[in-house]
Amino acid sequence: MKRERKVVAIGGGTGLSTLVRGLKHYPLDITAIVTVGDDGGSSGRLRDEFHMLPPGDIRNVILALSEVEPLMDKILQYRFDTGYGLEGHSLGNLMLTAATHICEGSFVKAIDVLSQLLNAQGKVLPVTETLMTLAAEFEDGTIVKGESKIPLHKQPIKRLFLLEDGIKAAPGVVEAIEGADVIVLGPGSLYTSIVPNLLISEVREAIIRSEVPVVYICNVMTQPGETKGYDAMKHLKVVESYLGKSSIDTIVVNNEPIDEEYLERYRGDGSEEVRFDRKKLRNYGTNVLAGDIVDYNRDYIRHDSDAIAGLVMQRVLRIKKPRSFQQLELK
Repeated sequence: MKRERKVVAIGGGTGLSTLVRGLKHYPLDITAIVTVGDDGGSSGRLRDEFHMLPPGDIRNVILALSEVEPLMDKILQYRFDTGYGLEGHSLGNLMLTAATHICEGSFVKAIDVLSQLLNAQGKVLPVTETLMTLAAEFEDGTIVKGESKIPLHKQPIKRLFLLEDGIKAAPGVVEAIEGADVIVLGPGSLYTSIVPNLLISEVREAIIRSEVPVVYICNVMTQPGETKGYDAMKHLKVVESYLGKSSIDTIVVNNEPIDEEYLERYRGDGSEEVRFDRKKLRNYGTNVLAGDIVDYNRDYIRHDSDAIAGLVMQRVLRIKKPRSFQQLELK
């Protein structure tokens, strides 16, 4: 079926890859815009050594959109646990690094090369081509620099900012947002995966100018060091503090009880279920899409790819659309 509706998904970390893994099964034109503030682990090491954008989140999104055999996915996600200089690196990260050098330092071109090799069902863009450093000012007055260090302070965050001035959006990012039929934020860490994209003025202003629905996928659990004590409304208000009141058309939330065994595990880490009040959210002016969006297939809770994609599609289908889009089905 012809891919008719344009969905732009913005975020980072594992959350964005989870969403697009579900969306790729629908007849959509998908563009994933990925934050590039990561400075930890393999990505941080490659960033420092080669003065390049961190590849980890980009790798995850490309693989989520790809149509390859499961074995190939495992190979590219393989992380070396031994080897001088190799330990801790994933093969996919190293391939993106190599492709960047082959493409004369262009990370955007390297992404296109790997996407073509893996038959990605959508376009992947870094939010910027410039190295960016995330910093946070906390309520106690402390300033912490570096994305990986921010959650470790475990104090309420007052504001986020970038150390570099005048960072521009990567080529194609603003155009993708301007051409979107729906913009999706998340899922992912509120302060280190979603908000960093909004700190780039061109991205923020393009979303504000847009007249299409903006959907925010809320986290299922709070995150120590970022969102302790936050309910869905608090998450929403943080996003709208950057985009403006009533900028979020729809919020996606979980409405099913969490398995007690998992809750106990999270409580031990200082995390709890993100609760929501449907009436308050609606009175605030935000549509609510709620469902069982939890995946228990790992040691920890994750969003269910098919479930969140299905809820996003409920919003897509309410847009005025051509007759050929009336009978939307999975591939």
